[in-house]
Amino acid sequence: MAKKKFYVVWVGSEPGIYSTWDDAKTRIQGFPGAKYKSYTTMSEARAAFQAGYASSLQSTTTSGKGNRLVVKPRIGTDIPLPAWSVDAACSGVPGPMEYRGVDLATGTELFHQGPYPDGTNNIGEFLALVHALAQLHRRGDHQTTVYTDSRTALAWLRKKKAKTTLQETPRNAILFELIERAEQWLAAHQPKNKVLKWETDRWGEIPADFGRK
Repeated sequence: MAKKKFYVVWVGSEPGIYSTWDDAKTRIQGFPGAKYKSYTTMSEARAAFQAGYASSLQSTTTSGKGNRLVVKPRIGTDIPLPAWSVDAACSGVPGPMEYRGVDLATGTELFHQGPYPDGTNNIGEFLALVHALAQLHRRGDHQTTVYTDSRTALAWLRKKKAKTTLQETPRNAILFELIERAEQWLAAHQPKNKVLKWETDRWGEIPADFGRK
């Protein structure tokens, strides 16, 4: 049985705390810049709602570069390090979309982009993968493995093409610009880093997960 969760909506059509994802989703779907997050207990949700969205981004531990520690990695001994994980979150299809990368060894957030209006989760997962590979390429790091839990993003990466059916509009034009840049980067480079599927059943939620549903 799935664990009960409580959903805090700081920015949406009706900010508050909701006991089901469906109720929370109706308050954030299509709302520009929606801010929300899930919690496992009502007391945590109430405290987070009162403290405000900014407090949810804070951590008691930060890296030397000031990047926030977003998650304590729950990884098995069969996952070789160094490794990064990437993930995206999107409210609705289309909806506000953001993506990020997390270091599996430390839980440090390496990058975080968005939210972008009128995007999709598949687009976010694809952009996150290319972002991670490009960043590792710039560092000259070809040893770090990149994990994603998205089979679609892996397929798009292999084809070096985002096969999205999303229609371009003035609101999401920046996303299509990012997709074009990602495809151009893939056409010009041959990534040397391993890119693997994250096995959620074995290792739990991917560390870059936004924890929203």
